[in-house]
Amino acid sequence: MKKITVGVDGMMCSMCKAHICEAIRKAVPGAKKVSASRVKKEATFLSEEAVSEETVANAIKETGYDFLSISSEEYKKKGLFSFGK
Repeated sequence: MKKITVGVDGMMCSMCKAHICEAIRKAVPGAKKVSASRVKKEATFLSEEAVSEETVANAIKETGYDFLSISSEEYKKKGLFSFGK
């Protein structure tokens, strides 16, 4: 499982975040735990499948926001009591 981080500029409110999350869910049907932060200027999601940078970039641009970057890293699920690990 990969954690994908997408840099997005132009989000101003919670509706903007909702639009970004919706665009990602449509572009990447297997996306899980999709979230966005206007303060961090990014959206994150989990995917078991390979994600096309072009697909995600186009989805963000089609909503009217600026696609900045994309990166991925291995995601390790944390246990219920994994504090400090």
